[in-house]
Amino acid sequence: MDKSIEYDAYLAVGSNLGDKNANLDLVIRTIEEDNKIWLVKKSTWIETKPYGVTDQPDFLNGVVKVRTTYTPQELLGFCKSMEQKSGRVKTRHWGERTLDVDILIYGDEIILEENLKIPHPEMHLRDFVLKPLLEIEPNLIHPIKNMNIIQLHDLLYQ
Repeated sequence: MDKSIEYDAYLAVGSNLGDKNANLDLVIRTIEEDNKIWLVKKSTWIETKPYGVTDQPDFLNGVVKVRTTYTPQELLGFCKSMEQKSGRVKTRHWGERTLDVDILIYGDEIILEENLKIPHPEMHLRDFVLKPLLEIEPNLIHPIKNMNIIQLHDLLYQ
C-alpha cells in the first residue's frame, strides 16, 4: 500500500462515560491536529441505547469521514491512541467506555487480519452506525455486501 496515496475512511465514534460530547469532540480535535488525516464530513452526534450489553448508560454516537495517508494498521493505531487519550479503560466486551473509535470502511479495501477487519464486520447490523452514515454518505457502497447505506439501512428494518 502506497503511503503517499490518500484514502477515504469512515470512523464510528461513541461514548457513554464522562462528558460524552467532549469525548467525541476530542476525535475531531485530534484529527485536526494531525498532518496525515483530514476531516471531510461529520455526522450529527446522536444519543442511542446500548448495543449488546444493555445495563449501562446511553451512548452518544456518530460517524466521521476522513481522508488519510495512514495505512489501515496505522489508522487503527491512531484510533487506539485517541481512545487512550480519552482515558478509556477496558471493562467488558461491549461495555462502558469514554471513547470508542472503530474503522468502518477504508477506501474499497477488504482486510481480514486478526486485529483488524475492514469493512467492520457488524456495521450493517448497527443502527447507530447506519443512521449517521445515512446522513453524511447515503450512497457509500459496502465493499463486501455491494449495497449502499440506504439499502443496508432499509434492510435492517425489514
